[in-house]
Amino acid sequence: MRRKAGLILLALAVFFAALSPLLRWYAFPRLAKIPPSQYQDMVLEAEDATLLDYGTMTARKVDKVTIVQTLKGNVEASERIEKTADRDVVVWDGLSYVQGPDGKMVSKIPERYIFDAHTQEPVHATGEMVDGDRVKREGIEFKWPFLTEKRDYEYFDAQARITAPIHYKGTQNFRGVEVYYFEQTIPWTKVAFPKAMPVEGITPESVAETGTTRWYTTVRKFWVEPLTGAPVYGEEIHKEELRGGTLLGDRDKVTAFAGHVKMREDYIDHTVNLVKSNRTLVLLMTSYLPWGFLTLGVLLLSLSLYLEARSRRPGDPEPTKNTEPEPVTA
Repeated sequence: MRRKAGLILLALAVFFAALSPLLRWYAFPRLAKIPPSQYQDMVLEAEDATLLDYGTMTARKVDKVTIVQTLKGNVEASERIEKTADRDVVVWDGLSYVQGPDGKMVSKIPERYIFDAHTQEPVHATGEMVDGDRVKREGIEFKWPFLTEKRDYEYFDAQARITAPIHYKGTQNFRGVEVYYFEQTIPWTKVAFPKAMPVEGITPESVAETGTTRWYTTVRKFWVEPLTGAPVYGEEIHKEELRGGTLLGDRDKVTAFAGHVKMREDYIDHTVNLVKSNRTLVLLMTSYLPWGFLTLGVLLLSLSLYLEARSRRPGDPEPTKNTEPEPVTA
């Protein structure tokens, strides 16, 4: 009976020991993915910012500029693209809406971001765009991969429509969460005017006819939780200028926007709490269950060997032998 129980325990030990690496290296990369219907919004603010008054074409100090960013999963578009891409795809329809202290629109830039649900690598398909302009992204945007590494990544800048390195700067603790700090600098770059201008009757085409151009630079900072790859906090030191042309009169340039953009406090708390809960799910798949199954396998193996050793203990009595001769028949 002990030998039979030992064999059962041995089989269970092999099963759990084999399940441990399978769960970590096979199941997790296939199960961990961004849901296609995800919706999220975020409010950022730049206090004591500089903003262009298009009525007088002069820069003025304002108390606050607010940026509302939304990302909405487009399930119908993702299912359509998946039929030809042969992988799980997420389509995010995003909008960056900037408003001044009076609540009026400064700019709004829509974009469509298409990416692999597991790796966050961009997927090139019809509809990929920024402000109506077709783009072909390289690198990540908005989110880092699951199990983010301590290295530089390629990050897409929607304003300049270019990809540039975003550098790993070290590990920090942000409100009780261990995070990787990344920083990217986009040097002064000539960029397109938004399709939606803040003054009725002014269009990007009419501004271009004056010879005036728009330039932009930013220092982008992210604090990323490495297991989920989700930023828990972000900042930008953002500057825009209009340069040259008859629109500015005798001036060479004028500041269109300058400010230190930061996440609003209530959205920081919400993001940190959300990332903490998702972090637990990732730890369950990458650490808790694999190590738990491996430990259980070792314990079961030890118990199996113990039962096998007891079944062969030297002190057990020898079985009684029948010494009577067997009958012989002719």
